[in-house]
Amino acid sequence: MGCVSKGDETRQQILGHALALASEVGLDGVSIGALAERASMSKSGLFAHFQSKEALQVAILDEAADRFVREVVAPALREPRGEPRVRALLERWQAWSRAQFMPGGCVFVASIADIDDRPGPVRDRLRATQRDWLDALATAVGIAIAEGHFRKDLDPRQVAHELLTAAYGHHLLSRLLGDADFDGRQRTATDRLLADARVRA
Repeated sequence: MGCVSKGDETRQQILGHALALASEVGLDGVSIGALAERASMSKSGLFAHFQSKEALQVAILDEAADRFVREVVAPALREPRGEPRVRALLERWQAWSRAQFMPGGCVFVASIADIDDRPGPVRDRLRATQRDWLDALATAVGIAIAEGHFRKDLDPRQVAHELLTAAYGHHLLSRLLGDADFDGRQRTATDRLLADARVRA
């Protein structure tokens, strides 16, 4: 087992604070100054770990992507192939969007509107995380087709697109409006999409 250096441990603690802050204000709202206040550190102390706001934002996305794989993708891949795995991915994403370490909700969703039209390394990294997530979902749908759970005429990427946009729309509206019945409506929408995808009896 390797030893974790004090510097690495401090960096991980900082990224924990940064991820929580980004979930609340989006990546664009995270600055060295704002994070220094959140983490009770000096700006110079943060600069020792992140030389710029841009480097900090990319590091936040890297941290979020690593946690996403550990908490959503890897556990779901242990579920049976086919529809159960697709459902597991969606259910684990729902739990992810309410994780305690992201009090403002999914950091990816929180950042899309701010970053989508700003070319550069931060947008490139954010785009990569979302392409990877769509690819994982589309692959699971493709496996469900191969397993005979879903219809052979389906386009896996189209199904993944519909499932993900429904989930993201639910996330945004439920946080904004706070309606108690939104979770039930989201389950109904997901069930309807999956029912339409299944092989006809």
